[in-house]
Amino acid sequence: MEKFTLELLFHIIGIGSASGLIFKDNNLFIIGDNSGFLYEYNIDSKDLHRHGMIENPTENIAKSDKPDFEAITHFGDTLYVFGSGSTEKRNRLVQINTAEKKISYDELTNLYAVMQQFGEIKPEDFNIEGAVYTGEEWYLLNRGNGKSGKNVLFTIQGKNLINEFSIVANNYKLPKIKGVRSSFTDAVALDDKIYFLATAEDTDSTYNDGEILGSFIGCIDAKTMKITFTKKISDSHKFEGLTVYKNSSDTIEFLLCEDNDTEILETNIYKLSLKK
Repeated sequence: MEKFTLELLFHIIGIGSASGLIFKDNNLFIIGDNSGFLYEYNIDSKDLHRHGMIENPTENIAKSDKPDFEAITHFGDTLYVFGSGSTEKRNRLVQINTAEKKISYDELTNLYAVMQQFGEIKPEDFNIEGAVYTGEEWYLLNRGNGKSGKNVLFTIQGKNLINEFSIVANNYKLPKIKGVRSSFTDAVALDDKIYFLATAEDTDSTYNDGEILGSFIGCIDAKTMKITFTKKISDSHKFEGLTVYKNSSDTIEFLLCEDNDTEILETNIYKLSLKK
């Protein structure tokens, strides 16, 4: 899987610092790490709708106060939006039923504490930026952009994510760009594989941003938990969202969103095509 193409597909006004997206029923569901809204963008009509995920939601929430929604996944009609866990204010799980238009919440403080213990991650290096749910297993990815550089994929099973779960942690060394190791920013499951994004950002903090040096796409075999390939796809983009767009016999098409780390309410959606 060496050949790829990357192209700009949509430019959406009204969304800033996009950190995750889901393609479902010809709609894009997008989150921003400094926003209290879930955004719903219809590809055909180009209409954009906002759904509040917190009390009194706003855009461009101050960094010290934001819930930092960095990861989104779905199963059936339900979307699951995860706070990054990088501060005590960022431990919320939001569940949105897109069919019944219902929303519910859970606090993941206990889960995140156990994940830190199993993954041997210090609280200041804990930063969940990718989530996958298969209906049976959860995969949560810690972005290793803290001082310890811990890129960890957690496999979680059990009745729930609150008090009845088991955890397996796998550590990964991801490629470097200009001496800076890349770190997980999102993932999606497809055909017994976990495709992931990783970005090299010149910072040793889960809180402060740094210079963007480029992004990779990669793949982990869900049975062996081994990386099967990585491929650099950009020298300048900070891709933070990954979803499957189309899957054919010879090509996989993903949609990617980019965190521009600004307060400008505009976002670009890219299409990445990979040859199988």
